[in-house]
Amino acid sequence: MKSITINKIIIEMNLEVIHIPENTEIMLYNSELSRPGLQLAGFFDTFAYERIQIIGKTETHFIETLTGDSKANRLDKLFAYPLPAIIVTTGLEIDPVLVYCAKKHGRVLLRTQDKSTKLISNLMSFLEEMLAPEKTIHGVVLEVYGVGVLLRGQSGIGKSETALELIKRGHRLVADDAVVISRIDKDIYCASESLTRHLLEIRGVGIIDVKHLYGVGSVKIRQRLSLIVDLEEWSDKKYYDRLGFDDEYEEIFDIKINRVNIPVRPGRNLATIVEVASMNLRQKLLGYSMEEEYNKRVTADLEGYES
Repeated sequence: MKSITINKIIIEMNLEVIHIPENTEIMLYNSELSRPGLQLAGFFDTFAYERIQIIGKTETHFIETLTGDSKANRLDKLFAYPLPAIIVTTGLEIDPVLVYCAKKHGRVLLRTQDKSTKLISNLMSFLEEMLAPEKTIHGVVLEVYGVGVLLRGQSGIGKSETALELIKRGHRLVADDAVVISRIDKDIYCASESLTRHLLEIRGVGIIDVKHLYGVGSVKIRQRLSLIVDLEEWSDKKYYDRLGFDDEYEEIFDIKINRVNIPVRPGRNLATIVEVASMNLRQKLLGYSMEEEYNKRVTADLEGYES
């Protein structure tokens, strides 16, 4: 399970430290956030204490309405849970009892000048990216007409050569060889490992730096994956779809990704085929259906023949 330290969150989000335990590295494993309004009211059933707790104006005003033992008991019970951190938003003044409980139980207490909605939006986006499940696969990823395309196939099938031709045509390289795939929300994203970023291996030539050869417009750091293209050697014994009406999908981290299978044989322009596959997917996403268009033509032709 991926994790991130609270110290890194403090640096990235520019948070003010009110209290943090010494000689302790606190890890966060959950990208979700929580606002402990119900807990401040005394309801602790199903309390998501493993999340970062956000205290905004509403919670602060409620704390101000509590007095004496009631305030002390509720805040003490809240901080008794193993909370990863508590963040007070909008630069609000922090109640001394809040600080006391944080020190008593060894909890991280932070503050930001950002409003609650802005902090929650930025922090959730950051945590989702940092804690996203990921894996590394073999292939080449490019952005072709705005579509994230993953080229796969056995070694020597022509993935890198196809990618090079696509780059020459103005498309952008994302990753070659070792592709890091991660799920962020309901999308799959691809990126390169830092060691091989912007590099492309061409057999007989060696490793080339695409960014330096073709310019910064020829590369991209990360791309949402929309299409998987599997390259395989042509086999006369295998049936290949000639109509393309039946969409194929592959699940990555429980997200369905469109997939096409392209047989490779001498004389086939793979770069052009990948371009067409990308544009065809964009057409489908925009609502155009070649199957419906073809059926209309067949129906019209039959009606003309019958008349």
